[in-house]
Amino acid sequence: MKYENVIIGGGLSGLAAGIRLAHYGKKVLICEQHSRIGGLNSYYHRKNIFLETGLHAMTNFVSKKAHKSHPLLKLLRQLRIPYDSLHLREQNYSSILFPNHQIDFSNDFSQFETSIADLFPQEIDNFIKLNKMINEYNELDLTLQWQSARKIVGDYIKNPILIDMLFCPLSYYGSATEEDMDFSQFVIMYKSIYSEGFCRPAANGIKTILDILEKRFLESGGHLELSCKVKNIKSNNNEIILHTSQKGKDNIITAQKVLSSAGLIETNNLLGIENTLQTGNLSYIETVAILDNKYDMSAHNQTIIFFNNSDKFSYKKSKELTNFASGVICAPQNFQFAKDDILPDKAIRITALANYDLWNSLSKEHYKLEKNQVIKQALTTVENLSDLKNLEKNSILLDSFTPKTIERYTGHLNGAIYGSPVKNKTGKMSIDNVFLCGTDQGFLGITGSMLSGISMANMYLLR
Repeated sequence: MKYENVIIGGGLSGLAAGIRLAHYGKKVLICEQHSRIGGLNSYYHRKNIFLETGLHAMTNFVSKKAHKSHPLLKLLRQLRIPYDSLHLREQNYSSILFPNHQIDFSNDFSQFETSIADLFPQEIDNFIKLNKMINEYNELDLTLQWQSARKIVGDYIKNPILIDMLFCPLSYYGSATEEDMDFSQFVIMYKSIYSEGFCRPAANGIKTILDILEKRFLESGGHLELSCKVKNIKSNNNEIILHTSQKGKDNIITAQKVLSSAGLIETNNLLGIENTLQTGNLSYIETVAILDNKYDMSAHNQTIIFFNNSDKFSYKKSKELTNFASGVICAPQNFQFAKDDILPDKAIRITALANYDLWNSLSKEHYKLEKNQVIKQALTTVENLSDLKNLEKNSILLDSFTPKTIERYTGHLNGAIYGSPVKNKTGKMSIDNVFLCGTDQGFLGITGSMLSGISMANMYLLR
């Protein structure tokens, strides 16, 4: 089969790029190795119960009356998707929880500022200066070189606990670098989480977004192949040749240009290029507890809690199977839903750092036993940090996915959610007419991923 453009990966960045190309009449194919679209942000069913992967909350919330330059509104215009079709509901509020320290924030930035002023009065002037600098910073400049966010933030903020509290949510929601972040990535995450905030599509969450994107892509003339794994990519006489495998059958697909959302190192592997880059080491384990609808959660109003059990926040590969010294607790029902919304199931989701190598070394029997142990540890962690009790007893379903699960269903080496610490901001690969989008192009989160696909399609495949 011959196509003008082939996109590797049917996640958010790949789907957004595909829609953009199809709008301009390109003959475009998306190859997705899994049987379902979504990549890191997808869903599945257990015992007829709907479960999400990836999505705790959608970042970059703005109302449709906001300035058109905002990332969310910009991408919706580019994809020709009506704002109201997403049915976005804002968070209640979220917390950064350290021993003896708690900062609350919502989609009203003044709450964040006030919370910092109350807790760290000696730092509020410094924080205001930092915030002003961040708001004026052009984090989307593709020529920017790596700079230590820790160093730059430390030039403004002197209290180490406040610095760690600022970094905790941003690290968990977007850093592939241990103990630090590239400053441009820090700014992207800061603006998307603190300045703009969290929201969620009503009812089916991530499925709402994926259904809209898939429908938009197909009705625009795009082609989608599921369970279609790209095995290698070759360049021959200005043509890109992709060898694929679909349901046990090998195929050859040719394209004028290829856009890969598979990851930087993973794409180099497909191209047969020897890897000299650092593979991502940071992976997570996530546990979900679906609770009985009669269970009283009225005492727990936070949408998300970013927790750390000591005054020093350490963000690095776990030395154990799983490390609950810090992590994320999400309550998907704690958004400002409308009266006529179909509410999500009462649930708690707990995310913590994990060790891919250790999980990968387990036998099938021990793997299952350790997963059950992790579920108990996760629920105990929530009970220790909140007013919620007896979670296991009141759960109708408990499940957990590990770094091995992530690698299996997304192809990310080491199950590294955020890919390699090395980002390719320009998206250019070493072979002509093969380009990169998504996680390793440097734009993360649901909004960021889609903008990455759109921007790379605009820059290289439509020009």
